[in-house]
Amino acid sequence: MPAKRYLMTPGPTPIPPAVAAALALPIVHHRTPEFRAVLARVLENLAAVYRTERDVLLFTASGTGAMESAVANLCSPGDRVLVVSAGAFGERWAGLVEAYGCDAVHLRYEWGETPSGEDVASALGEAGGVHAVFLTHSETSTGVVSDVQEIAERVAPSGALTVVDAISSLGAIPLETDAWGLDVVVSGSQKALMCPPGLAAASVSARALEASRASRSPRFYLDWARTLKAQGEEQPVTPFTPAIPLVRALDAALELLLEEGLEATIERHVRLGRACRAGVKAMGLELFSPDEDRSAVVTAIRMPPEVDAGPVIRAISGRHGITLEGGRGPLVGKIVRIGHIGYVDVFEVAAALTALEQVLAEAGADVERGAAATAALDAYGGEAVRA
Repeated sequence: MPAKRYLMTPGPTPIPPAVAAALALPIVHHRTPEFRAVLARVLENLAAVYRTERDVLLFTASGTGAMESAVANLCSPGDRVLVVSAGAFGERWAGLVEAYGCDAVHLRYEWGETPSGEDVASALGEAGGVHAVFLTHSETSTGVVSDVQEIAERVAPSGALTVVDAISSLGAIPLETDAWGLDVVVSGSQKALMCPPGLAAASVSARALEASRASRSPRFYLDWARTLKAQGEEQPVTPFTPAIPLVRALDAALELLLEEGLEATIERHVRLGRACRAGVKAMGLELFSPDEDRSAVVTAIRMPPEVDAGPVIRAISGRHGITLEGGRGPLVGKIVRIGHIGYVDVFEVAAALTALEQVLAEAGADVERGAAATAALDAYGGEAVRA
C-alpha cells in the first residue's frame, strides 16, 4: 500500500479535493468568455480575502514575483527605502531593493525577535526621506508574526509607502488591507489559500499606483499598468498567458475559504496554533516562535542542545511520511518548524507532534512520551477564541 503523506510545512500546503479536481479540468483558452468569468470571480474573491476595495493584481509567478513587482513598480534607482528584517523573508526584501539600486536602510533584528513600531518610527526619523517601508507580516523562517497594523500607524506620518509581504498570512490570520492603511500587500497561492505554487497577487492603493507612474525602474512582465489595463476590461483578461489550471484551482479554493467565512477560518488557525504549541510544551520542548495566538501560521520548536534537527526531520519524513521543515540561515539544525495553515486539521497536527516525540525519544532526548497529542487535542477544543 502506498504510504500516506502529510505535508506540514508553511508552504506549499495540502490542497482540498475540490482544488485538485479543478486542476484536472480540460484546458480552455484564456481569452474565452468561460475563462474570463473565472478570472473575474477570482479577482473579486481575492479582494474580499484581502479586505480591500482596491485593485488586486494577479501574476503567474511565485510570491517572490509579487514582491519583485512591488519594488520594480514603486521604486527608482537611488530611492531611499527602509527594510525591516527579522528572518529569511525580510532578507529577501533587502535583496530585492538592492538589486533595483535602491538606497536601502536596513532595520535588522536577530532572527526570532519581533519588530516594533517604535523601532520603525525611530529608523524612519534617523534615515529621513524614506520613500517606502518593506515589511514581513508572517516571518515563516522563525514563526514570528509582526503587528503590521501598529507599524503602519507609525509609518503613516512619514508619508512613506507601506509594503507588506503577506505571502503566508493572507487567509490565515487577521489582515485588514484598507483599514490598516497598507499601500501594497503581496501574497502567493501555495500557503493559506490552499493551492499549488504558481500564482501571486498584489493589492495596490491609489498612492502606490501614483508612485508606480513615477518609477524609473525597468519592468515588463510584472508591470502594474499593463496588468491593470488587461484586468480592467469589461471582461477581465491577463496581459500574458496565465497558468489556467492554477487560476481555476484558486477559484475553487477561494470559494471554499469564503464559504467557511474569513472570521471562522482565522479562528480555526488560532486553534491550530494553540494546539501545536500546547503539544510542544507538553512533551517538554521549548518554543522558538512566540507563545501567542498571533503566531498561528507556523510553530518553530527548539531542538535539545544535543540533537541536530536535520536527521530528525529526515527520519520523520522517511518513517512516518510527514514533511516538516527545519531552520534557515543561523537556525539550521537548531529548530523544527510545523506549518498549520490552509487545508490542515488538528489530527494532522497531533500526528506531526507524535512523530516528532517518537523520533526525539529514540534519539535520546528527554521528552514526555504520549503527552503531545492529548495536549494538542485538548487545546484545540478549548473555549472559543477571538482572533
